[in-house]
Amino acid sequence: MPIRARNLIRKMRGGAQSHLIQGEDNGYYVVKFVNNPQHRRILINEWLSGVFLKYLQVHTPEMALIEIAPEFIAAHPDLCVVLGSRREAPVAGLHFGSRTSVDPDRVAIYDFLPDTLLGKIENRVDFLGILVFDKWVGNADSRQSIFFRARAKDWTPLRGEAPARTGFFAQMIDHGFAFNGPHWEFQDSPLQGVYFRPNVYNEVTSLDSFQPWLEMVRHFPVEVIDEAWKQIPRSWLDGDEAELERLLERLLKRRNSVERLIEDVRRHRAAMFANWR
Repeated sequence: MPIRARNLIRKMRGGAQSHLIQGEDNGYYVVKFVNNPQHRRILINEWLSGVFLKYLQVHTPEMALIEIAPEFIAAHPDLCVVLGSRREAPVAGLHFGSRTSVDPDRVAIYDFLPDTLLGKIENRVDFLGILVFDKWVGNADSRQSIFFRARAKDWTPLRGEAPARTGFFAQMIDHGFAFNGPHWEFQDSPLQGVYFRPNVYNEVTSLDSFQPWLEMVRHFPVEVIDEAWKQIPRSWLDGDEAELERLLERLLKRRNSVERLIEDVRRHRAAMFANWR
């Protein structure tokens, strides 16, 4: 069920010109509008990525359809995107929401941590899982993540049980440029989809370090992809149904290409995997 917008908190940084909005469920959502400057397809990319990453058990925000009513737009003149020299309000209807996992008024959220803390991230292995994902979907952007402190018992990594303590966790965000953003194509490059801090890959010693995600992608269920597609609002597609079907068919054919794409990173950016032997 869509969640209606209740309060506008602030505008966020970034090319999509997202806004932080509180919903009627009291959750806080980073909302990307259908008429954002990067294209409405960005919302489709975000939704598909969120469903796929949930299956891969990589930590990424919960998603929601955020309903913005005409009266909410009228009551908040700062709710807008800037397109060149003009300001444009979001269209009324359904938009993409990425829920913050902690209350941003009570818990600090960071987009950068010093090396001493980065090496102690409780779910650091998620950087390996997300690289597998980013290579599979052809993420044309660098890897984006945020960090916050939370109880580890609420964040069980794919590998093993989470310890019962408070620590820093990474969450993978901003998947709008999967499939090369609005272009819906795969332009593979060793430079794309990689996190800019090499020490998150310190535990990589071979391709086996990227298991079980390589195997999960290789056998990624068609049913998960079909279900994700069915959840996308028709207003986001706007006649792109056939093109999206072709994109997802190509995505399925790429499931066996991820190992090669990761090896390309090693060949062209060996410093990223300093302990690969």
